[in-house]
Amino acid sequence: MKVEIITIFPALFEAFLDCSIVGRARQRGLLEVAVHDLRDFAADRHRTVDDTPYGGGPGMVMKPEPWFAALRSVLGADSPPRDGATEVILPTPRGRSLDQAMLEELAGRERLVIACGRYEGIDDRVRQRWATAEISLGDYVLGGGEIAAQVIVEGVTRLLPGAIGDPESARQDSHSSGLLDHRHFTKPAEFEGMAVPDVLLGGNHEQIRLWRLRDALEATARRRPDLLRENELSEEQKNLLRELQRNDKTSRAAQSGATEKDDGQAENS
Repeated sequence: MKVEIITIFPALFEAFLDCSIVGRARQRGLLEVAVHDLRDFAADRHRTVDDTPYGGGPGMVMKPEPWFAALRSVLGADSPPRDGATEVILPTPRGRSLDQAMLEELAGRERLVIACGRYEGIDDRVRQRWATAEISLGDYVLGGGEIAAQVIVEGVTRLLPGAIGDPESARQDSHSSGLLDHRHFTKPAEFEGMAVPDVLLGGNHEQIRLWRLRDALEATARRRPDLLRENELSEEQKNLLRELQRNDKTSRAAQSGATEKDDGQAENS
């Protein structure tokens, strides 16, 4: 896969591209990344890329001229390719929220071009002409699109065949299956009074699989119940979820009974 990033802060990507999964993928030839300085495409000697907004208001807006020049140079065309192999991404709070399904879609492309905005944003004519995807990291605002670009690049890279040592690891991560991930433990078996669940020490692979699935379902039900509504569960998952819900009701009823008993004892004392 080839990724091209356009930004006014190329230095923000230097360490990121050399480290961890992204760095290893580049070394293995699985990922090619080019970072372009938007100021190189400015027309004046001051390398100006922004101006005051039409209609007034605070802040500055990124000018269309350097963006059109940069995107024409990177793409070698006057408009984005419509062959499905290239995605021109505009990180913006107005975009579709990034999720694992979107990362999997992007991992199937041959080339990603990411336009990192700054200031109050980019002149909307850039979006109209060039953007094929608008992506938001969430309901908050950052200073620019560079961090979003890094999130997209790392999320996509770990899905590329050969990018991580054990492909099963990527398939089991939170959100890859529609559920949050189960908890993880390593040696020692006991640390400062906290023990690893016995089932993980027993070597029974089927029991371990079921424990991990129950743990993932329980975490999802407690923390992100919306994911259970949005994703289609298997029959096994539905049965385990019903079992967890029954156990939860039984536990709450027992706790309520114990509280009432304690209250009664306090009133009679």
